[in-house]
Amino acid sequence: MRPVTERDIRTSFVNCTRGEAKRLAVPRDLAERPWDDLDFLGWRDPAAPQRAYIVTEHNDGFTAVALRLASPHATHLRRSMCSLCLTTHSGGGVALMTARRAGERGQQGNTVGSYLCSDLACSLYVRRKKSVGAGGRLQETLTLEEQIARTTANLEGFLAKVTG
Repeated sequence: MRPVTERDIRTSFVNCTRGEAKRLAVPRDLAERPWDDLDFLGWRDPAAPQRAYIVTEHNDGFTAVALRLASPHATHLRRSMCSLCLTTHSGGGVALMTARRAGERGQQGNTVGSYLCSDLACSLYVRRKKSVGAGGRLQETLTLEEQIARTTANLEGFLAKVTG
């Protein structure tokens, strides 16, 4: 992924108002991010732990979505799999995240959801730059490039549901 700026981030949201995008917390460490190892930028809001954000390259620009984490409950104690990178986590490492749909549907309250890595570090898990521990990443016959392509395709599918 090519590096993004705060301005890029704030102007690329498809499912929140300009005012909401202006007020949200953007990571302060954008210059230090491992851009060559990222397929998308994902982060949680430190001031509002139930909020998360994803920014990805799309067409010739960026697309960003605001997410909400579902309230944790007892089922988060078991092992769960991220629907983007297929990494399994236990103890809350995967969370149901919902995104308000773009446009009129979102204004009517329609959302889409998916189970994602709670820290949104999917790109690093796929590349084995971040470890989940034993059993977190299954042995696959796919090459790293194919796993990255699958993760990217899964994210594009989720974004299509948000914008479609």
